[in-house]
Amino acid sequence: MAEKRSAGILLYRRREGAEPEVLLGHMGGPFWARRDQRAWSVVKGEYEADEAPQDAARREFREELGLPVPPGDLVPLGEARQGSGKIVTVWALEGDLDPDRVVPGTFTMEWPPRSGRTQEFPEIDRAAWLPLADARERIVAGQRVFLDRLAARTDAG
Repeated sequence: MAEKRSAGILLYRRREGAEPEVLLGHMGGPFWARRDQRAWSVVKGEYEADEAPQDAARREFREELGLPVPPGDLVPLGEARQGSGKIVTVWALEGDLDPDRVVPGTFTMEWPPRSGRTQEFPEIDRAAWLPLADARERIVAGQRVFLDRLAARTDAG
C-alpha cells in the first residue's frame, strides 16, 4: 500500500510591529468539536500519485475554504511525517483573506459510531488568523515544524 500524502498552503500575513499571523483551520467533525488545543491544521488534503503536490495544495485550499488561493508565489516549507505516518508537504504563501467568507467543503461519516446513520460535517468548522505563538499551541503537533520553518524564513522566530 502506498504512503498517504497530503499537501497544503500555510497562508500568512505580516502586521506592522507584530509577529506574522497564520491562517489555520479548526478540524471539523464530532471528534474535534470540543477541542481547541492541537485541533487546528494547515489547510491541506490528500492527493494521489498522479497529481503534483503543489497542484493538490492549491486544489485543497479551494475545496476546504471555498475561496480562491490568493495571488503570490508559493515558498516551499518542506515535508514532515505525521504521527499517523502520513507525509505532509506544505508551502507558505503571503496573502490575506477574510475568514468570515470561508465556505468549507464537507465529508460524510457514520455518526454516532455503529448507528448505521451517516451525517455530513464540514472539513473545517472555522478558520482564524493566529499569531505564531498562539498557532504553536493550537496546531496539531506534527505540523508545528511548518510554523518553525515559516518563522525562520520571516525572521519571526
